[in-house]
Amino acid sequence: MDPKMTEVTQMFARFKAAYARNDLDACVTLLSQLKVHLTKFPSLPPSFQQTPNAVEELKLARDIYEHAVVLSVKLEDQDAFERDFCQLKPYYMDTCGIIPPSPEEYPILGLNLLRLLVQNRIAEFHTELELLPVKALEHPCIKHAVELEQSFMEGAYNRVLSARQAVPHETYVYFMDLLAKTVRDEIAGCSEKGYDSLSVSDAKQMLMFNSDQDLHEYISEEHPEWEIKNGAVFFQKAKESQPCKEIPSLQLINQTLSYARELERIV
Repeated sequence: MDPKMTEVTQMFARFKAAYARNDLDACVTLLSQLKVHLTKFPSLPPSFQQTPNAVEELKLARDIYEHAVVLSVKLEDQDAFERDFCQLKPYYMDTCGIIPPSPEEYPILGLNLLRLLVQNRIAEFHTELELLPVKALEHPCIKHAVELEQSFMEGAYNRVLSARQAVPHETYVYFMDLLAKTVRDEIAGCSEKGYDSLSVSDAKQMLMFNSDQDLHEYISEEHPEWEIKNGAVFFQKAKESQPCKEIPSLQLINQTLSYARELERIV
């Protein structure tokens, strides 16, 4: 084996061993070193030079970046996820016919779709979806993300929250928890605008908590302005604390008249 390949392979083995024992600091250090070593392989993107070790180098690099993406989820670092996924993506899109498909391809592509959904980047979600082959839509990880997006857009928040219990891959739990919080915050915002108060039982059901304690903890951490008394949740203080926004009607009228005068001059 090429000496460079041997060095990177051995370092990658140390990375996987550190990951297995949950030594995340060692993983981060080793990953940085691995990325530096990968820059010395001419067969990797964007050059894709045909070298005697091209296939092995591409497979090894893809494996490293796949582990980097998973590590970023473990670290709950969305910025690192985006960087590592961008580095990994060419190995999925541009190496067809050079190296065999990775079994982790669709789980990671689905994970990226879920990240975009959590970040409310819906246009990019659909752009990434359109780049996938038709057969990919049948994969459980891709279907999971697509169904979540449909439920989210339809306002079927109960389906979004219940999907947390049936994730197709263990790495999805982090983003599903973020999505669940986004959904609960959305429901909470609508509740305090639509009601003066709700019974604790109704609030628990609406926010889809399993116990009164979970509801109390959520209110304490996220909405301390809500009041819980006599078996009910009161939103009046939240409404009073919100500034009243007046429509600057006179300013809008003056601007409209000004635009009309400018248009007459142009004509």
